[in-house]
Amino acid sequence: MSFYDQLNSKIVPLDQIESKRKSLEGKRIVFTNGCFDILHPGHVSYLAQARDLGDLLWIGVNEDASVRRLKGETRPINSCEDRMTVLAGLSSVDFVSSFAEDTPLEILKKVKPSVHSKGGDYQVETLPEYQILKEMGADIQILPFVQGKSTTKILEKAKSPS
Repeated sequence: MSFYDQLNSKIVPLDQIESKRKSLEGKRIVFTNGCFDILHPGHVSYLAQARDLGDLLWIGVNEDASVRRLKGETRPINSCEDRMTVLAGLSSVDFVSSFAEDTPLEILKKVKPSVHSKGGDYQVETLPEYQILKEMGADIQILPFVQGKSTTKILEKAKSPS
């Protein structure tokens, strides 16, 4: 399989998640989610650490309308398709799927991860998905936040004169 075909095979449409998941029985799936609008070193570091928590890493990516609701009308900078392609290009990432809701509750029901990972700017008990993860018996891991690395900071720097 070519690298290009491998890249595309990592992007799993919503209606194919359950069949893909069934083919992975016995694997420790780590799931995380986010906008991933402009990929930066904080994302890359966090995703590599998340991947180390299990056998494979599956990322849920907020679709464009969801990003606008969460981040404002000027976002996303990159389309959902582009964001998923960039994430699929990372060696730490095994699968990428998009979701339309503001929280990953529905996609979590399909992926059924063993581990749910979030960055250090979150707290376990305040996650909207906390209850469903608890019911699933998923382990929740909060990974260290990489200071000074964020899409917001990149956009602020791009707007300000040097």
